[in-house]
Amino acid sequence: MAKSIIWDLDNTLYFETQDYKNKLNEATAFAAIKEFNLPLDFDSATQKVKESYEIYRDGLEIFAKEYGIPHKDLYKSYHNYKSSLISMIKPYDNLLNKLKSINCPQYVFSTSSRDICEQILKHIGIYEFFKDRFYSVEDFDVYKKNESSDVYAKLCKKIGLTPQDCIFVDDSYSNLEYAKKIGMTTVRIYYKNNSAKDMDFIDSAYKGIEECIMGLKEDFNC
Repeated sequence: MAKSIIWDLDNTLYFETQDYKNKLNEATAFAAIKEFNLPLDFDSATQKVKESYEIYRDGLEIFAKEYGIPHKDLYKSYHNYKSSLISMIKPYDNLLNKLKSINCPQYVFSTSSRDICEQILKHIGIYEFFKDRFYSVEDFDVYKKNESSDVYAKLCKKIGLTPQDCIFVDDSYSNLEYAKKIGMTTVRIYYKNNSAKDMDFIDSAYKGIEECIMGLKEDFNC
């Protein structure tokens, strides 16, 4: 039986430039200060976001642990600001046709909010392709993909597949670790030289979207 591909969205089906990442960090900092009265100046708060990624692989978590800002609440406020940044995303050339060349069923599963997922998918020209087949963590009342395998199990149940039926593609190895724990095949997409393919929970790693799509077709018969 052919496997199904579950794509991450952010920094997977489009590339996050450093400028875009910086703006996302600033959006998190701004939301924490403006909406939750974080007792830091803007530069210090932005540095905290970077620190949070380094420690928790999540830009919001440090504000919950150190300042008591509920992760769920900051998640929602942050995404309100993220919406204004979507125009910065440069879509991959001819991505829709490249995805259509894959014979396996395909889904999207993102840490972004459902509304932001829809906006991004429309912006990069693949919304109709994934319509009714894209999911956000918030659909399952959680806000991260690197805390528990439960959200992956819930996703599989939602789409009517077993974890063994699924190839999960993500740029974040911390997400892949939890996907692997329930039996998904894991594929890491990367952009520089750190493939992380030596990690025992990563089955394959490909540099960039074109190599990834080629690898899925050639190595997994998709």
